[in-house]
Amino acid sequence: MRSLIAIIALLVGTTASAASKQEIDAQVRESLGVFQKHTSAGHELSGKAAGVLVFPKVLKAGVGIGGEFGEGALLIDGKTVAYYNIASASIGLQLGAQVRSQIVLFMTADALGKFRNAKGWKAGVDGSVALATLGTGGAIDTETAKKPIIGFIFSNQGLMYNLTFEGSKITQIKN
Repeated sequence: MRSLIAIIALLVGTTASAASKQEIDAQVRESLGVFQKHTSAGHELSGKAAGVLVFPKVLKAGVGIGGEFGEGALLIDGKTVAYYNIASASIGLQLGAQVRSQIVLFMTADALGKFRNAKGWKAGVDGSVALATLGTGGAIDTETAKKPIIGFIFSNQGLMYNLTFEGSKITQIKN
């Protein structure tokens, strides 16, 4: 029970000190730079995407019961068009905390439109996110590259593996 209270306090505290639009924009630019440095294939795909959703700092923490929260921005043609938050909760064997960046590429106008028209978009329910992994020479699996929604999870050290977007709820931040 204490762990649940701690996680809720952590996530509420994060929400209460929500970043300004200028802070989010600066963090988004920095995360895109790191992303493009670590994967040329991701850089190429993001240039072809109808929309790029960037969560520069997603905090995930848990002690038995866990949760994650982050804020980010949706870019279309390189310009911010809306701000979003991402949140999820989980139960199971877990201990610790981690900060990572997450990028979602909407490769088709249809996938982007469904996302933008949703009141609260849940990965795996409202849209399946194909998690990108790198193969030889930094190439992305050709089947993944054909998907309408492609996700990347990374830290300053590069792409992270065995993670998922499934169950994460993404909600637009209203002004």
